[in-house]
Parts: sequence; structure tokens; C-alpha cells
Amino acid sequence: MKRIGIYGGSFDPVHNGHIHLAKTSLECFSLDEVIFVPARISPFKQNKNDVAPDADRVAMLRLALDGEIDMSVSDYELMQENVSYTIYTMRHMKKLYADDTLILLMGSDSLMSFQRWYCWQEIISIAELGCISRNYGDIEELARQREYLSEYGTVRLSCENIFPVSSTEVRQLLKKGEDCSCYLPENVVQYIVKNKLYEYRRL
Repeated sequence: MKRIGIYGGSFDPVHNGHIHLAKTSLECFSLDEVIFVPARISPFKQNKNDVAPDADRVAMLRLALDGEIDMSVSDYELMQENVSYTIYTMRHMKKLYADDTLILLMGSDSLMSFQRWYCWQEIISIAELGCISRNYGDIEELARQREYLSEYGTVRLSCENIFPVSSTEVRQLLKKGEDCSCYLPENVVQYIVKNKLYEYRRL
């Protein structure tokens, strides 16, 4: 039996914070692998029209994960026509990995808003929740949220080695033409420059 982390998001673009969360999760939650699942249409971003094309987001993810033998990318949500509700993905993953333990990975903001997720009680019955804090000073509120959600399933929390960066911040810097090499893998920076991503997008 393996412990498999499922990490969903827009990854627009994937940045070092995403990779940091995955690597921290591998260690803190004793995972065997992490599967990144880029969303086609995020339930919380349905009105956004500035998301980079699916092919580019997947390409950047694959570049960022090059050489990471315990990380991979699933295009399951990108192949669906509907909004990328996590419950559908977790049902799919449970069928694929019926004998394994699934851990749904997320940052602080996602854990704090988890009760807003569609069919959240079913999600936590299918998979453990693994939260890596991305903000300084949120340990107490995350602990309270974990205590509440633990009535419905297993919630794991790590508040060490915080890496506070968001894709929104990175896109804003890219639009301004500022150096983002400290936030993005070098090969992802090269891909963005080559394909002129984000330069003229309305944020």
C-alpha cells in the first residue's frame, strides 16, 4: 500500500512554492509520490478569463518536475468538460488507487475554506487532508480548523519551512517585466519568455 498525495490547482504558473509544498508533503506526511492535477476550470475561478492555456500550464508543470522521480502530472481534469470539482477527481483517483491511501494536499487558504468545497464531507471520507502552511502566524487558526475537520476524517498539518508566494503575485511581477527567477524554476522562466505568457494578460 502506498501513500499518494493529490495536489490540485491552476498552477498558473507553477512556482517554487508549489514544488516546496510537494517536497515538504513527501517528507512530513510520509508520501510515496505526489500527483499534480491542473484544473481546467477551478470552481473558485469560473469568471476568470486570463488563465494560461491548458497546454502551457501542463508544459510548465512538466518542466518544473523534470528530474523529480516521485512527482508526476495528471491531465484528468483537463480532459473533462465540466468545472473541476475536487470530489470528481478524488472519486476517479480512488478507483485508480483503490488499495492505496490518498492524501489531498493544500495550502492554508484552502484548508480554512474547506467547508465551502462541493461535497467536502465526502472528500474527507475518501482522502486524508494534508495542509502545508503558506503564511506566517496562522498556526493557531489552522489548528482550530484541523480540530473541527478531524470530526469528519484525518487532517495532517505542517507549519514548518514556510514559503509565502502565490501565482497571482508572480503573474503581476511578470506583467511588469520584473525578474521572477527567485520564484520560478529556471526552465519555467525560459518557457514563459519564449512563449510570451502573461505579458499582456489582464490580471
